[in-house]
Amino acid sequence: QVQLVESGGGSVQAGGSLKLSCAASGRTFTIHAMGWFRQAPGKEREFVAAIRWNSGITLYADSMKGRFTTSKDNAKKTVYLQMNNLKPEDTAMYSCAADRDWSARLDFLNEYDYWGQGTQVTVSS
Repeated sequence: QVQLVESGGGSVQAGGSLKLSCAASGRTFTIHAMGWFRQAPGKEREFVAAIRWNSGITLYADSMKGRFTTSKDNAKKTVYLQMNNLKPEDTAMYSCAADRDWSARLDFLNEYDYWGQGTQVTVSS
């Protein structure tokens, strides 16, 4: 089993920045990749970014490229999502997820096996 705990959410003004963290525990050696997703009220869960654990290769949704960056700290078993130039439409619950198996498509929600509870990000105009 893998447990994931997100932190770092909050309220910021448009143009501001936040850095989210996702700490993993349990059988973390089984993790092949970590992903970030978000869900706004009344909308579907949306892919944000992902990082392959061993290689560090990243994947981003087009709307997040150039603004969001995901990274990892192997020693802390933690992944991060640095969010810059935030926009009101970025307001959502942000969740991290862990994939226990290798996958060619990390932007697919159903590829992930473990999920955190999420952390709220609110961006005001």
